[in-house]
Amino acid sequence: MIYGITLIILGLLAAPSLLLSKKPNAQELLDKIAPYQGWIGLLFCFWGIWGVIQAVLNISILGSWPIWWITWIASAAIQAVLGFILGYGMINKLLLSKNEEAKEKGANLLRKLAPIQGKLGLIGVCIGVWVILASILFYK
Repeated sequence: MIYGITLIILGLLAAPSLLLSKKPNAQELLDKIAPYQGWIGLLFCFWGIWGVIQAVLNISILGSWPIWWITWIASAAIQAVLGFILGYGMINKLLLSKNEEAKEKGANLLRKLAPIQGKLGLIGVCIGVWVILASILFYK
């Protein structure tokens, strides 16, 4: 369920127009969070990568709980991607700055993902809601 909650938060950070259309004074909150966006993105990027690794290591669940496993891998993957987009500045500064080739590959990936950031944020919110619902339905 924690993946669902964090995905909703991450999706709203990635697509602030969703939040601003519902709550006009949310810009103040977004401005307060902005200085920490890089660290938040970095944390969620690694957490998403760890989730993908865990899902792959537990692929045996696919045979008995296919919907749950697909939910798990989808939520972890979108979390890693949104985390990368939001935390790219920090990732570049801490990890990629020492290697020019890695820095260029990271910049290319960001250029490809940036135009669809809003859509990915919306997908993140939707998957987050599904993760919460699936957690309630499957873990009674």
